[in-house]
Amino acid sequence: MSLTLGPGPLAFANREHLNLDLSDAPKHLLYLHDVEQRIRGMLAGESVVDTTAGKLLHESGMLPQWYLPLADIRADFLVESDTCTHCPFKGDASYYSLQVGDRLVEDAIWTYRTPLPAAAWLDGLGGFYFDRLDTWFEEDDEVFAHPRDPFHRVDTHRTSRHVVVRAGGETVADTTRAIALYETGLSVRYYLPEEDVRTELLSPSDTTSQCAYKGTAGYRTLTVGAQTIVDAAWFYAKPFADASQVAGYLSFAGTGIDIEVTDNSSTGAPRVAPSP
Repeated sequence: MSLTLGPGPLAFANREHLNLDLSDAPKHLLYLHDVEQRIRGMLAGESVVDTTAGKLLHESGMLPQWYLPLADIRADFLVESDTCTHCPFKGDASYYSLQVGDRLVEDAIWTYRTPLPAAAWLDGLGGFYFDRLDTWFEEDDEVFAHPRDPFHRVDTHRTSRHVVVRAGGETVADTTRAIALYETGLSVRYYLPEEDVRTELLSPSDTTSQCAYKGTAGYRTLTVGAQTIVDAAWFYAKPFADASQVAGYLSFAGTGIDIEVTDNSSTGAPRVAPSP
């Protein structure tokens, strides 16, 4: 995300802030680099791809994408597909389906057999639709949601700023013991200890989501008077290492949620936290 989306240098809207003239550079940029970690993809209990020669492609406006050597993909699982697509920046893509036992996953892999000259280094590599395999690993750690971007980071800091969460005219949470989570390309999020949240207003939710950098999030629904805000709060019970400080803490966002943060500065001026 840090290179290709939001404020990243490969996100076209932000290039005027660089100290060189990119007026003649294409609006859509590609940047490929080596991935040192071993990458494995599993389907139906079988290892479909296992490589230490992977690449990571950063492409303007898109999440990073692994491109893995075709030579390291199990050839006996590959089924050629009639599907073809065209990318104006990379060329014409051909597709493979995966057949593992009785399990058929259509068009799981694409490759540029004759890539455009500007992307000639994609020759011999294949891209995967991440969610069409069952599990992915970097070394022996499972990867969730999408390939992790080495230029993306998560930082957490204890803060004594006064954070107040309101909904429906009522105070839902009030703390000076929040954890501020700073994540590349995103606005700061404040995570609050349960002791400073009116948890009687919250009810369990079946919703979960996965973040490649923080882990699996659970949610709670907020009810204030006659107003119900579904999945208004989320938490990470077992966050990844970079977000370990927010374990069990609650963060809030959504329509009808107001978050006010007062800085402990000489002015003490309150500000409203940005919408998600």
